[in-house]
Amino acid sequence: MSSEMTWRRAIDTVLAASGTALHSHEIAERIVAGGYLTSLGATPAATVKRHITSSIKREGDASPYIRVAPGVFGLRVPAPTTSMSPQPSAVEVGAEGVEEPHPIVSSFGMSWRRDAVLWHATPRLLGVQQTGSTPVDFCQQLGIYLLYDGRAVVYVGRTTDRPLGRRLFEHTLDRMSACWDRFSWFGLLPVLESGQLEVLPARYPATKLILALEAILTEALMSPRNRKRGDDLAAVEFTQAIDPELEKSVL
Repeated sequence: MSSEMTWRRAIDTVLAASGTALHSHEIAERIVAGGYLTSLGATPAATVKRHITSSIKREGDASPYIRVAPGVFGLRVPAPTTSMSPQPSAVEVGAEGVEEPHPIVSSFGMSWRRDAVLWHATPRLLGVQQTGSTPVDFCQQLGIYLLYDGRAVVYVGRTTDRPLGRRLFEHTLDRMSACWDRFSWFGLLPVLESGQLEVLPARYPATKLILALEAILTEALMSPRNRKRGDDLAAVEFTQAIDPELEKSVL
C-alpha cells in the first residue's frame, strides 16, 4: 500500500506545522519540499486552493480551514469558551464569496529565454509551476507578450487570431528577429490540473479588467532584480523549462 499522503492530509500537515495562515502557493511549495506528494499535476497551488475552498463551501463552520485573505488560508482554531470575541467563520472572512472565479490573467511567464525554445511554426513553450509539477505547453495561449533585448522592452504584442507560439515564431523571422533574446507573456486561457488549456471565457467584469491591466503593467515594468515572483498578480507564474528536443540536439 502506498504511503503517499492525500492532498487533504498534506495540506493539513503543512498548515499545522506552520502555525499560521499561508498562501496556496506557499502551501504547495512546502508539500513538495516535505516530500508529502509526488503526483502533483500541472497546477499544485490551484489544487491546494480547490481542496480548501471546496471544504469551506461544503462544510461551512465545520470546515477545518478559514480564508483570511485572497488565496491565503489557515487552520481554524477553536475559540476558548471564555472568549468574548469568537473567531470569524469562513463565510465571514470571505464575504465576497469563497470560490473566486478565474482571474483575467490566468498564468504568466517572465523573462523566458529565446534560446531555450526549439523554434518552428508550433514551438513548445514549456513552463512549470514549481519543481515536480507537470510541464504545461503554452504554445496555444492567448494574451499579451513582450520582447526584450537584454533588460529593455523592445516590443509589445498581442495574441488573438494567432496563438502565442506562432506569434513568437514569426518574430524569429521578421524585422524583430535580431532584436530580442528574451520574452514575457501574460495568458488568458485558464490552465487545467491536467496541464491542458481551457477555452477563452466569453466575458469579464469591468472591475476585473482594470485590476488585470494594473497588475500586468506593474509586473512588466518591475525591475527583474526587484521582482517578488508575481506576488502582486493573481495569476500563477510559470518558470521556463527547456524543450527536451533542444537538449537532445545539444548532447
